[in-house]
Amino acid sequence: MTETITEKVTLTVSDGTSMNAFVARPAGGGKSPAVMIFQEAFGVTAHIRDVAIRFAREGYVAIAPELFHRTAPGAELNYTDFAAVMPHMQALTNENQQSDIRAAFSWLQKDSQADSARIGCVGFCMGGRTSYLASATVPLQAAVSFYGGAIGPSNRGPSILPLAPQLNAPMLFFWGGLDKHIPPEQTRPIEDALQEAAKEFVNVKISFADHAFFRDGGPSYNAKATALAWALTKEFLNRNMQSHLK
Repeated sequence: MTETITEKVTLTVSDGTSMNAFVARPAGGGKSPAVMIFQEAFGVTAHIRDVAIRFAREGYVAIAPELFHRTAPGAELNYTDFAAVMPHMQALTNENQQSDIRAAFSWLQKDSQADSARIGCVGFCMGGRTSYLASATVPLQAAVSFYGGAIGPSNRGPSILPLAPQLNAPMLFFWGGLDKHIPPEQTRPIEDALQEAAKEFVNVKISFADHAFFRDGGPSYNAKATALAWALTKEFLNRNMQSHLK
């Protein structure tokens, strides 16, 4: 297993705000592929930091930006306190997130260890939606969305499906077959939109998994589903970035 180094960095966003981010990287030198890790609605929690470290162990430079930096910098919110979460989610706009995406992407492009030709992203729940937005915002090589709500029609605001023609990267979607938060009537339009836009994507529904199945320690954690999704994620990223190997 590759040894890792972690640090906190501060990025300047184009709207003049400052955004902290957690970074994990392989301890050795040499150029490495890179991934942006997009948080759930609870902040850059211990779980999200651990995911970044897992990627660093696999040889990636990983950065997890604090998407709530405008309203709750440094916040790690309780997984059961949705009343505390909602104001920060509602304050996010597509434009703000795109500014944050560009800031994190630019940081990776300038990092001495990150290979600027091999940058992808992985997001969870709220961050799964951000992964879709990132693929339409910056020139990624691959994007992964774990149970990303509100990409298609939902009660959380306008759909971002019209961005499908702008997607730059192949996308891998994970859905839980037991997930009541994102029913099939929300996921089918995503598949239809990407098919119509002739975009490359892989749609994976894990029948025995619920929402947030990847978050170990959570009530919906599913070890079998997590192991499967982790293996598929690594393979997907590797296959879509390998043509850019130096």
